[in-house]
Amino acid sequence: MRLPTNQLVEKYKDNIFAIAFNICKNPEDAEDITQDTFVEYFSSRKDFKDEEHIRAWLIRVTINKSKNILKAFWRKRRFSLDDYIETLTFETPESACLFENVMHLPDNYRIVIHLFYYEDYSVKEIADILKISESNVKARLSRGRAMLKTTLKEVYEND
Repeated sequence: MRLPTNQLVEKYKDNIFAIAFNICKNPEDAEDITQDTFVEYFSSRKDFKDEEHIRAWLIRVTINKSKNILKAFWRKRRFSLDDYIETLTFETPESACLFENVMHLPDNYRIVIHLFYYEDYSVKEIADILKISESNVKARLSRGRAMLKTTLKEVYEND
């Protein structure tokens, strides 16, 4: 017996996420595990007796993947963004503050800002790297700068 993957995702995604989160204590890891569990079901050729057997199999796979994440080398060696920033050296306190604010931007803005200002890539090069249009890169740069301006303005007004 095989059920469509999308039907299982709708029915069990919250349960699978809860199990993974309970073990990993990290929402990002739990999301990854949930996705990996359903990908494994989709790509497996296993035949199941009934829906309860499928559910038990999904739970077992989720638990195993969660335990593997806990044992992973990178998980033992990772540390928070604030701890990482403390290990970096900056020429001025202002550049440290700027870098920290850049690192707290949403991904799509942070990446283009980092590539443009810290790695010195052109708009065209960034568009090629990210496989987006040049106008999209310009828009993200503009929005990212606006966000930085707002947050930095708040930081310096409070000082």
